[in-house]
Amino acid sequence: MKQAIWIFSALGLVASTLAAAAPEDRFLGNWRTIDDRTGFTKAIVNFAKAEDGTIQGTIVKVKPRPGYTAKQLCQKCPGEFKDKPIEGLRIIWNMKVDPKRPDQLVGGQVIDPLSGKIYSLRTWLNADGKRMTLRGYVSVSALGRNQTWVRAEGNDTSL
Repeated sequence: MKQAIWIFSALGLVASTLAAAAPEDRFLGNWRTIDDRTGFTKAIVNFAKAEDGTIQGTIVKVKPRPGYTAKQLCQKCPGEFKDKPIEGLRIIWNMKVDPKRPDQLVGGQVIDPLSGKIYSLRTWLNADGKRMTLRGYVSVSALGRNQTWVRAEGNDTSL
């Protein structure tokens, strides 16, 4: 009897912990960006909560790739992004959990630090939370393209 009470208490604690975790917490942490054309890892981006409660993504490390010399500054970027170092650059902002689909973030924007173009953005996680698909688009989601990023294990920022 005591063992059953202990088991139910432990299960209740686990359930309450899971229920207390906010849906956006599943997106937080480091992600390996994968070039959708070459398949190489391009950078590590950290997803974190901003002061206003939205989710933002910041480049924490850029990976050199074969035949490519990484840019140091966001040279073609507009406004506040112009000539800022790419490492440390906030490239995703204003993401919020879709109230109808807690496995998706919507309403955000992303800047491509190589072209300087800003796109609308939505993201979604796969079932196990280890892959995230990002869809950047202009005006209509159908006029965009996807990239799939892979969760970096733990606090891994090595490439």
